[in-house]
Amino acid sequence: MQHIYTQRVYYSDTDAGGIMYHARYLDFAEHARTEFVREVASLHNKETPLLQANEVGFVVKSIHVEYHSPSFLDDFLTVKSSVTQLKRFSITLRQSIFRDEIEVATLIVRAAAVSLKTYKVIPLESWFSESLGEYMTPKEQ
Repeated sequence: MQHIYTQRVYYSDTDAGGIMYHARYLDFAEHARTEFVREVASLHNKETPLLQANEVGFVVKSIHVEYHSPSFLDDFLTVKSSVTQLKRFSITLRQSIFRDEIEVATLIVRAAAVSLKTYKVIPLESWFSESLGEYMTPKEQ
């Protein structure tokens, strides 16, 4: 299963030629990850506690981005997110960004759970890990 998020490319996302600036793909992927976490948490009626500033946050440890094709002003992009690796303290996601049926970028993102009180790495809650497991796909080689 994948989480699906869509967003339009606006003028502020592009350079003078109307081509989407490379760093904006990171923002689109971040928005998709936030909505992904919100969806998983809301399935367990835990959306608000999980996302409140005194609970848990997810910090990116690494991102690998591969660009395949440009995106342009007014394109409607779809970010498809799935879990490729699930560990006690972290998750690895594959986020593929599409314009229609064309994959324009692929991101492999590793994020750790941290306490927003202590800023220390903490284990994922069991209900959250189990829910993320539904979005599990084989890890890319």
